[in-house]
Amino acid sequence: MEIRADLHIHSKYSRATSPLMDLEPLAVFAKVKGLDVLATGDFTHPKWFSEIENKLVEDKGLFKLKNKDTGMRFILSTEISSIYRKNGRCYRNHNIILMSNIESVRNFNKSLVDLKCNIHSDGRPIVGLDPRKLLEIAMECDQKFMMIPAHIWTPWFSLFGSKSGFDKIEDCFEEYTPFIHACETGISSDPIMNWRIKQLDNINLVSNSDCHSLDKLARECNVFNCDLTYDSIYNVINTPNSKDFLYTVEFYPEEGRYHYDGHSVCKVCLTPEETRKNNGLCPKCGKPVVVGVLNRVEELAGRSEEEALKMKRVPFKSVIPLKEILSQMLKTSVKSLKVIEYYDKLISAFGNELDILLKVEYSDFVKNDFKEIGDMIYKMKKGEVEKIPGYDGEYGIIKIKE
Repeated sequence: MEIRADLHIHSKYSRATSPLMDLEPLAVFAKVKGLDVLATGDFTHPKWFSEIENKLVEDKGLFKLKNKDTGMRFILSTEISSIYRKNGRCYRNHNIILMSNIESVRNFNKSLVDLKCNIHSDGRPIVGLDPRKLLEIAMECDQKFMMIPAHIWTPWFSLFGSKSGFDKIEDCFEEYTPFIHACETGISSDPIMNWRIKQLDNINLVSNSDCHSLDKLARECNVFNCDLTYDSIYNVINTPNSKDFLYTVEFYPEEGRYHYDGHSVCKVCLTPEETRKNNGLCPKCGKPVVVGVLNRVEELAGRSEEEALKMKRVPFKSVIPLKEILSQMLKTSVKSLKVIEYYDKLISAFGNELDILLKVEYSDFVKNDFKEIGDMIYKMKKGEVEKIPGYDGEYGIIKIKE
């Protein structure tokens, strides 16, 4: 059974998040996007956890709405921000934690409170515990927990980030490193970039939306061949390069906010080579630039891109979100009424967004009087795109070639 899973989102209780990120809208809109499994996000937040308990019912380790089963299943999840000192240096890491049952989550949350962690202020709590300690607590609460380092290359808050990360997984998790079976690539990197890192050879690379609004659901996700149960998903993620991990759905990494180096204040975007020539400084103001994901990958890479492409890893498919394609086609804002109306027509005709981007045949677009969008999606699938890379918090721009 092919299932699509987005394992990292945020609820309405996280900062800078839409108030529509509630369980009922999430369950409905996840199906519009084409998902089968969606993270609850934020289970550490007391109010959100109370809603999870009251509105969801367990189904084979996953969860569904009590009063309206859309066919979509939730998986218990949270993201935790660790800001801590280790060996005389400050680190900032984000980690996703998945659990198999309500009681384990309850015990995990209690453990954080007992350690004086503030879990009330934000859906993604900031704690002074290092990830190794978090992993230890999760393991004590749930034998089938999963801990996944989030967006591992983001400069400011990640495992390998240029501003606050480590050079090796072992430096972060120490003796508990064998319990890390997957890492999240993040928007600004794609699997090929990660295949260059030898220490990730036996770790599955997952992709998730990390979304703060309904529209961003499934902008990246994972496609598994497994049953719709927690145990089945657990087995796929915990098996290196599992044959049942079919592929990931990816942004073009250039669209991510930290793909290239740069200094957004001065509107300066630099390749890694240009950064090195400028000794890491902005050529306009002389201040240090923010070193982006591509540069950091090259710093830690143990093989070339050509060597990486020869490896047999879980494949991936790069897409542009459907509303962005429609925005380009209709020459209007992605939030315009024209785009929304056309989007709704496509969903009515073909079912969901991921099917439209990945599975609908060109002939079916033509047959249903959607030839123009069919032409653009066909070009996207062939990789006929123009890329303006993002940098220092600024999103990049990806367009289909005219």
